[in-house]
Amino acid sequence: MRILVINPNTTASMTEKIGAAARRVAGSGTEIVAVNPVSGPASIEGYYDEAMSLAGLLGLIRSTPDVDAIVIACFDDTGLDAARCLTDKPVVGIGEAAYHFASLLANNFTVITTLARSVPALEHNLVRYGLAARCARVRASNIPVLDLEDPESDACERIGEEVLKAIEEDRAEAIVLGCAGMTELSETLSQRYGLPVLDGVVCAVTLCESLVRVGGRTSRLGGYAPPRFDKRAVA
Repeated sequence: MRILVINPNTTASMTEKIGAAARRVAGSGTEIVAVNPVSGPASIEGYYDEAMSLAGLLGLIRSTPDVDAIVIACFDDTGLDAARCLTDKPVVGIGEAAYHFASLLANNFTVITTLARSVPALEHNLVRYGLAARCARVRASNIPVLDLEDPESDACERIGEEVLKAIEEDRAEAIVLGCAGMTELSETLSQRYGLPVLDGVVCAVTLCESLVRVGGRTSRLGGYAPPRFDKRAVA
């Protein structure tokens, strides 16, 4: 099995971190291909950055057809619907995957993301996925995405402070980390605070493996029908 893991931003160090997390959870017969575009935003922090990343994201899907499934490794699930139109392979966003995992492990959950400008997009996605009622709150840690790449930053401590607030104020029973750049923090935070802390990269790779094993394909009827005038859609 071959899974394409796309970081839609251009920060290669984040792609390496995402790829390492994916390989740690992937089965022995699964090959992880972790990539990012060569042009586009260095980080995705809101609607504008999402739009600017789409050309690179979709281009990588077109140019890498020999895969069994695709992970969109941006917590906003950037370009997820467009990607599903482009291929009938399973395409899983790390946000949607983490929300579903959390809903299976707890009555409710809190999402902890980066900047406040990212909160509306995540709240919108929760409504779309039918999981808004299971989310106690989407919290911003006010940590820019690229600060998560700085080993000298206090990102883990600041996110930990939000975990405590989520437990005490939101009565959250699980935490969803709302950025692919937080992937290394889930185990540490889970052990420190005694509740499930979910990383979307791990959840998405696991879901992709399961979908491939059961022969799941993206529906070609209705909204995910292939583009009418784009001959580059991949089977």
